[in-house]
Amino acid sequence: MKRPSLSVIGLGKLGSPFAAVMAAKGFRVIGVDKNPRFVQAIDKGRPPVEEPFLQAFIKRGRARLSATRRTEEAVLASDVTFIIVPTPSGSDGLFSNKFVLEAVKEIGAALRKKKERHVIVVTSTVMPGSSDGVIRAAIEKASGLKVGQGVGYCYNPEFIALGNVIENMLFPDFILIGESDARSGKLVSSIYKKVCGKDVAVERMALVNAEVTKLAINTFVTNKISYANMLADICERLPGGDVDVVSRAVGADTRVGRKYLKGATGFGGPCFPRDNIALASLAHRLGARADLPLATDRINAWQTERLMRKLRKAVPKGALIGLAGMAYKPDTSVIEKSAGMDLAQRLLKERFSVRITDPLATKEARKVLKGRVGIAEDIQALARHVDALVVLVPSAAFKKLNPRALSARTQPLVILDCWRLYAGKNLGKKARVISVGCGPAA
Repeated sequence: MKRPSLSVIGLGKLGSPFAAVMAAKGFRVIGVDKNPRFVQAIDKGRPPVEEPFLQAFIKRGRARLSATRRTEEAVLASDVTFIIVPTPSGSDGLFSNKFVLEAVKEIGAALRKKKERHVIVVTSTVMPGSSDGVIRAAIEKASGLKVGQGVGYCYNPEFIALGNVIENMLFPDFILIGESDARSGKLVSSIYKKVCGKDVAVERMALVNAEVTKLAINTFVTNKISYANMLADICERLPGGDVDVVSRAVGADTRVGRKYLKGATGFGGPCFPRDNIALASLAHRLGARADLPLATDRINAWQTERLMRKLRKAVPKGALIGLAGMAYKPDTSVIEKSAGMDLAQRLLKERFSVRITDPLATKEARKVLKGRVGIAEDIQALARHVDALVVLVPSAAFKKLNPRALSARTQPLVILDCWRLYAGKNLGKKARVISVGCGPAA
């Protein structure tokens, strides 16, 4: 069977890696974006956004990868269109379909000029009911075709983390496909089997069930994170308590599993925090109970205060606090809802001085904090001059803290080690390490 050609609407943090991976795996791909810089970057063989391995995959698929600002051009030149655009949260906590609907209208208008059957795939996260509701209506109005008959439609959200986008796309736990009809679902499934391998697990279902599944998985994962952080809070108040020992044993039970069961900092980023609110908001509208995502969110918000209490005990008010890690996770520059940003803003509000470092996110953090913080080149430089150091992200660069960086200090450095990076390591007499999630010696 001839491989379908693909178009990708949106060449941002998810769209450009998606397009690059598909092209590298042998599909002809044409990307679409309103931003001329993104289009020019793709056409010149450069990554429009920062993401590990993106340049290599663009290079590998360059002969099959192009970009345009014109949706019609891309739709007429492809068989399947993936929509990967933002769906921002509204004041009610629900996701907005504004950009998805704009893309759908342009795709539908192009389909009026096309005879061949086309499949539209929404990869952006949408609220349950959207696909069979406003999105279906917009497609049919714009194209003059019936969804499931003249035009195929699938909802196919990704489960990826920035900084690991390409790895997550190539080696997913499973592929989720909501389908308007079996023919469309089979086509989208076949695309992923060529990319991820024929043995990749694929869950195909009705559109509304796929929409619920996407939110359910993300909120369940955050529930595990908050549960682990609750255990960490308990363990550090008990002599001999160690959250890693407890969570390792709890995770050994197959009913629980160890993945994401790590007491450390709160979760952040562009997806997890908002998905809890969205699911709770949806449940409220439907008259259902959704106490769990709200409790998960409350525990997550508590993590910043938890660190603040430790710092207030460890150093005097107004002390200089060093923060290692401003991104929400390693290997990305994204600072949205990150533990580091939340803590920096709280510290500044309480009149502490703050200095920061991050392998990728320092520039973005500095923009938001507007010059109210100092900058250190790396963790070694940060450790030399601050009164306390908080390690907020398990970055490989932070694991290499050298005791020699502390040797010239007159006072020991208080280190809040949120991820237990220095457990069992000797940082010398000039370091007083407080392992978050561990109680005093029994």
